[in-house]
Amino acid sequence: MLSLLAPILVFGLVIFIHELGHFLAAKAVGVYTPRFSIGFGPALLRFRRGETEYVLAALPLGGYVRMASRLDEETAFLEGGSETGEKKEPPRHWDPEAMVPFGPKAVPENRWFESKPLWARLFIMIAGVSMNVLLAIVIISVVAMRVGRDIVPITVIGPVTAVPTMPALAQLQTGDTIHAVDGKTVSSWNDVQQDIASGHGPVTIRTQRAMVTIPASSDSDRFVIARSVGYYISPVIDSIVAGERAAAGGLERGDSIVAINGTPVRVWTDLSARVSSSAEKPLTFDIIRAGRPRSLAITPKATKIPTATGKDSIAGKIGAAARDISRHESIGLGRAFAVGTRESWHMAATVAGFLKALITGRVSVRQLGGPIAITRASVTAAQSGIEELFYLIALLSVNVAVLNLLPIPILDGGQILINVIESAKGSPFNVKTREYILRFGLAAIALLFIVVMFNDTRGGFVKLFGWMFR
Repeated sequence: MLSLLAPILVFGLVIFIHELGHFLAAKAVGVYTPRFSIGFGPALLRFRRGETEYVLAALPLGGYVRMASRLDEETAFLEGGSETGEKKEPPRHWDPEAMVPFGPKAVPENRWFESKPLWARLFIMIAGVSMNVLLAIVIISVVAMRVGRDIVPITVIGPVTAVPTMPALAQLQTGDTIHAVDGKTVSSWNDVQQDIASGHGPVTIRTQRAMVTIPASSDSDRFVIARSVGYYISPVIDSIVAGERAAAGGLERGDSIVAINGTPVRVWTDLSARVSSSAEKPLTFDIIRAGRPRSLAITPKATKIPTATGKDSIAGKIGAAARDISRHESIGLGRAFAVGTRESWHMAATVAGFLKALITGRVSVRQLGGPIAITRASVTAAQSGIEELFYLIALLSVNVAVLNLLPIPILDGGQILINVIESAKGSPFNVKTREYILRFGLAAIALLFIVVMFNDTRGGFVKLFGWMFR
């Protein structure tokens, strides 16, 4: 049931919200909308209320809102019938007082999509994307209020990950205390992360030693900086798992690790990185216990770690943990909304950055996933908890919003571009030109679908025809 319901919830909710945006906007400006459909294929549920027929189809992989449009006859026919005249055969519930396709009456001129001013048409087309972003903000805000947040009440720098394009990061050193970010005083690591990620332009960090300025040309650069600097966790053992390698080797709670195989250990991440990379390799731990130095021989246990690719990796584990210095606190509505807005923006920036890297060739198309990958992620998220599942919905909703803004003709971004160009030139494209534009859009989406489906099923093909993928 979990495998079935989780993907339906993920796909269905994101698609429903997107199409609901288009539908409500069209209704608001007076465009005739004879059909609102979620899914494709055979209809599972079909009913009419007022002038709109609502359809729930078998495959929740898409949806559409049928709007009266004289310039899109081919699509109108595919999605439920043209609105320019009667269908060859009347529908099951023929209404002599209704407009086509449910009755004989013609659609009034002022109810056509093309009859509306440019601002109204753009409002309709941007509404789906806006609803997806709003869904993400609401979900993340509600989850934030439900689970609260962990506060890390220190501003001492721990590990600093080198970024080749940001050499100024090297000026920050382990043990430095951050006093301010961009001129704002910070009192916790949460403040440090938030102020770095939410600002604009170069990042200015004041420590007890110096003022460090790190160039950042975009919001995504600041996000990278925030993720590259961690807080300090001392390499002191706080808990030991009974029966694991640490306990067998003689480690005790309160032991301070000063070196592993002669290499100094300054922060907990130094310890965990060395242990993780040394599965089934003997290590010598130099420790301080009750003020006295000691040496212990411990061999990390090889442990399988699940990865996003579905192939397990191997890491060393000894069964020891550091002290958790964070504290938990609840979040009010205002702060939760701020968290939802900020996280949604970061998601959108990440997706946009990925698309840019994809276009410039810095990222392979093999990293694109499709329905099968999303289904797997949905099931995994559902197994992890309801918060993880809804966070995945928020992430997918933002993905749909960003992707729909691409200037591909049959997507919202492409339709917006076409309408703006037509408005600028003072007349619509002719039928032949619109046909070529539509074909290009369909070809682009078909190619994308083939790529993501191949990526989704590639693992199975490799097992069957491994020699083809070597």
